[in-house]
Amino acid sequence: MLSDSMICELSKKIGYDFKDKELLITALTHSSYVNENKLRYSRNNERLEYLGDAILDAVISDHLYNKYGDVEEGALTKERAVIVCEASLCICGKKLGIGEYLILGKGEENNGGRERPSMIADSVEAVIGAVFIDGGWEEAKKTALYILEEVIDKASVGQLNKDYKSLVQEKYQAIGEVSISYVVTKEEGPDHNKTFYIDLVINGKVLGKGIGKSKKEAEQKAAQLVYEIGE
Repeated sequence: MLSDSMICELSKKIGYDFKDKELLITALTHSSYVNENKLRYSRNNERLEYLGDAILDAVISDHLYNKYGDVEEGALTKERAVIVCEASLCICGKKLGIGEYLILGKGEENNGGRERPSMIADSVEAVIGAVFIDGGWEEAKKTALYILEEVIDKASVGQLNKDYKSLVQEKYQAIGEVSISYVVTKEEGPDHNKTFYIDLVINGKVLGKGIGKSKKEAEQKAAQLVYEIGE
C-alpha cells in the first residue's frame, strides 16, 4: 500500500492536495490487487478511470474551444483526440512517475504492469476522476491542464503522435457516407495481462486488423494499417 509520504509526494507532483486521501489510493489501485485480495469491486480504479476519461474530454474540449476562436469543429476534435489518447496520457503518467505508485497484484507486478502504457494512461484518467470527486470541476480542470501541459503544447505545433482513428474517419468521410466500427474478435490472457485482437470494419468490410495490450492500442494499430496502406 501507499505510505503517507508517497501520497504527499504524488499530490505535490500533480499539484493537488486531496481532502480524502482514500480517493487517491483508489485511483492507483488496479483490479489485479482487488481480485487477489478479494476486496470489493469499488476498491479498484476502473470507475474513477471511466469518470476521468469523460472529465478529460470536457476539460480539453473547453480549453481548445477557448484557445482557438476561429478553428472549425473538425480540427478541434482531431487535436483533442491526439491530446487525450493513450500514448499522450502515458507520456504524462511517466513524467509523474505514476507507475511506482500503483497498487498491483503480484501477477501484474511480475508481468511489468508498472511500465505498461495502457495501465499508466488509465491511472492518469483515474487520478483526474478522483480530483473531480474530491474538489469539483474547477480543481479537476486545473489539475488536468497542469498534468497535460506538455502534451497540449506539443499538440499545438504538431509534435505528438498521430491519432490514426481520427485520420481514418476523416479520410473515408471525405469520400462520402461511411460506416466505421472497431470489433473485438478475440481476447487472450488473464485480466491483468490481456491481449486484444480488433478488426476495423468500414462499410461492412474488414480493412484492417490490430493487436494490442489494450483495446485503444489495438484500435490505433488497425487504423494505422488502413490509413498508411489503404485498401
